[in-house]
Amino acid sequence: MNPVSNDLALEPLGAGDLIDRAVRLYRRHFLTLIRIAAPPVLVSALGWMLATVAVRELGSAASELEVFVYVIALLGGIAITISGSLFSLIVMGGATRNLVSHLLSNEPVTFRTTYLAVKSRFWGLLGASVLVALWLGLSASVGSIGFSILWFVVLMAVALGSQISPWLTTLVFILATVTAVSIALVLFFLLAGRMAYVPQAMLVEGRSISSAIGRSFNLASGNVKRLMAMTLFTFFATYSALALFIIPLIFYGWVNGVNLSMVGGESPTWYTIGYHVILQCSHILLAPIWMLGLSLLYVDERVRHEGYDIELMAARQLPEMPKLPGVVSPFAPALVTGRAPQFVAPPPQPPHTGTVLGLN
Repeated sequence: MNPVSNDLALEPLGAGDLIDRAVRLYRRHFLTLIRIAAPPVLVSALGWMLATVAVRELGSAASELEVFVYVIALLGGIAITISGSLFSLIVMGGATRNLVSHLLSNEPVTFRTTYLAVKSRFWGLLGASVLVALWLGLSASVGSIGFSILWFVVLMAVALGSQISPWLTTLVFILATVTAVSIALVLFFLLAGRMAYVPQAMLVEGRSISSAIGRSFNLASGNVKRLMAMTLFTFFATYSALALFIIPLIFYGWVNGVNLSMVGGESPTWYTIGYHVILQCSHILLAPIWMLGLSLLYVDERVRHEGYDIELMAARQLPEMPKLPGVVSPFAPALVTGRAPQFVAPPPQPPHTGTVLGLN
C-alpha cells in the first residue's frame, strides 16, 4: 500500500483525531480545496455585497423608483446568499465522493472530479440541500426555544436569590447561563446532525433523496460531540483568520478618519463592504476544513457501524462483486460507480412462522 493510503488509514476517530485528519488533508491539497470551496463562497459574498449596498442606499432613496430598485436588489442579494449556502451543501457531497475515491483507489483530489460528481446529481442534491436547510432552521428554532425556557428559569432564580447573597447570585447566574447555552447547542446539534450525511449518501451510495435522509438518520447516532467540536473549531478558526485579515482594514479606516466606534448603518459603505469581503475570504480559507470534516465524519460513522474500513480494503484488493439473480445486498456499496447500480433496498421478508428449522 502506498504512503498516502497508509497515512489515511481508516479507523474510528475521536473529535481531536477528526480535526487533525482534516487539517492534514487540507495542508496536502490546499490549493485544490480552495478552488473547490471558492465558488459557493463567492456566490454568497456577491449576495452579501448586493444586500449591504441595497440596505445602505435604501434610507437615502430620493424617489419611489429608487426605493423599488433597492428593495429588489435587497431581495436578490438575500436570494443569492441563500443560493450560495445551498451550493456549499451540494459541493460537500461531491467532495465526499472524491475523498472516498481517494481512500479507495488513491484517485487524485481535483476540482474537475468533484464538480463532475456534483453535476451528475445536481438537481437531486439541490432538493436535498433545501430539505437540509429547512431542517437546520427547525433545529435552530428548537435550540432557541430550549434556551429561552432555561433562561427564564435562570432569571427567576436570580430574582429570588438576589435578596440572599449578591456574590452567590452572580456565580449562579454565570453557571446557569453556560449550562443554558450548552444545552441549547446540544439540542441543536442533536437534531441538525441527523441530516449531516444526506449529500454524502447520495453521491457515495447512489441513493435517492428519501433514502439518503433515512440513511443519514440511521448513521447519525452518537455524533453530537464530534460534530460540535468540528463546528466550534471551524467557527473559531474562521474568526481568528478574520481578526488577522481585518487589522489592515481597521488601520486603513483609522488613517482615513473612520470612527471605529461607528456601527451598523453609520459606518462608511466601503468599510462595511470591505469587512464582508474579508469575512468571505476567511470562509474560503476555512470552508475546506468543514467540508473535509463532514466527509471524514461520514466515513467514520460507516467504519463504526458497518466495518467500512474492511469493505474499502476488500474493494481495493478484490474485483467487483458478481451480480447474482434474485439476490440484493442489504449493504451499501463502498462507492457506487457506473458499473454498480444505485442502491436498491432489499425486498421485505415475510414474517417468520414455525420453528427455528422452519418446520410447523
